[in-house]
Amino acid sequence: MKPADLQNKTPNELTNLLQEHKTKLAKLSFELEANTLKDTSQVKKTKKEIARILTVLRKSESRV
Repeated sequence: MKPADLQNKTPNELTNLLQEHKTKLAKLSFELEANTLKDTSQVKKTKKEIARILTVLRKSESRV
């Protein structure tokens, strides 16, 4: 998801999206440890997406 798309979301939507990505990361990490994960780049992509969401959330908090 692009940063511009994230900036148009409400803080509640961002929090929900963050929770979904954290759950996905936990699942991917488990699959990675069990050697059942086919595409290991998904872990890195999910971490970057979490960082983007957190950045937008923190920016919106500082503006308020």
